[in-house]
Amino acid sequence: MLSVLIVVGFVLTMGLAASAAEKTFLSIATGGVAGTYYPLGGGLAQVMNKHVPNVEVTAETGNASAANINLIAGHEVSMALVQNDVSYMAIRGEKPFNKPVENLRMIASLYPEHVQCITVKGSGIRTLMEIKGKRVSVGAPGSGVAGSLNSIFSAAGIKYSDMNTDFLDFANTAERLQDGQLDAGFLLAGYPTAAVMALAAQKDIDLVAFDEELLDNLVKQFPYFTKDVVPAGTYKGVDHDTPTPAVMAILVCDATMPDDLVYNIVKAVFENLDELKPVHDKAKLISLETALKGASISVHPGAAKYYKEKGMAVPEVR
Repeated sequence: MLSVLIVVGFVLTMGLAASAAEKTFLSIATGGVAGTYYPLGGGLAQVMNKHVPNVEVTAETGNASAANINLIAGHEVSMALVQNDVSYMAIRGEKPFNKPVENLRMIASLYPEHVQCITVKGSGIRTLMEIKGKRVSVGAPGSGVAGSLNSIFSAAGIKYSDMNTDFLDFANTAERLQDGQLDAGFLLAGYPTAAVMALAAQKDIDLVAFDEELLDNLVKQFPYFTKDVVPAGTYKGVDHDTPTPAVMAILVCDATMPDDLVYNIVKAVFENLDELKPVHDKAKLISLETALKGASISVHPGAAKYYKEKGMAVPEVR
C-alpha cells in the first residue's frame, strides 16, 4: 500500500511539474501611470490570462513607444503598446533609433492617439505656430510624442531652437503647467487623458489648434498620421473642437513568438472585447474592423492567420 502511495505521489508531482514547465510567461510593456497604455495593458493581460491556455502575462510599466520598442529589440519583453508612426521609424532605423529593429511585428491596431498641445488660458498660444519663443514640453526622451513631434515640426517649419524646450513625461508636464513653469506641453494619448483632466480641475487650460493647411501637409508627408478632432467638452473649460493630428496605438510583439501563441492571443482579445472595454474609454474603440488600420509594419504570421480566417485582407508592409 505504501509503495502504491509513493508511486501515485510521484506521478502527481511529475504531472504538476510538467504542467508548470509548459506554462509560457509573457510580458507587455505599457506606459506611465498617468497615460492610457498603463490601464489598457493591464486589461489586455487579464484577458489573455483568462482565455489563452497555459500562459501567464504580466503588464509592466514602460517608458512609451521608442523605449518599449527597444525592449522588444533586446528580447526583454514579449509584447508592447506603441504608436504606429514610431514603429515605422523603428523598422527603418530612423531617429530616435540607431539601426533598424528587425524583430518587430504588429499584432493589432487598437485606437487613435491624438496629439494634444495643452496650454493655460492667457498664454497667448492659440495655434501651433504661436509656440515659438515659449516654454514648451516636447515629451520624454524616447517617447512617442517626442518622435511624432520631429515629423510635426518638420512639416510646420518649426525648430526646437525656436522654443525653450523641456523633455518631460505626461505627469511632469502637467505639474509644471500647473506651477506656471511652462507655457505649453505636448501629450500624445487617447483622450480623455488622466493627467490633463487632473490639471483642468485645478487650472484654466486650453487646447492648441492645428490649422487645416498644416494638417494636410503633415498627412501628405507622413501618411501614418490622420486628421482628427478633440471634441469640445473633453476637458473642463475647453468649449471648442480642436483640430489635431492622430496616430494609431498598436500592440506589437517580438517576431520570435510562436505563430500559434500569437494566433491564440489575437483570438482571445477580439472574441472577448466586452471584458476589455471597462478598463478605459479608449478600449471601447477597439474592434476587429479596425484591427489593421494604420498598419505601418509587418503583421505577425500568427495574427495574420486569424485575420485571414475572418476574411480580412492583411496589408503587405516591410
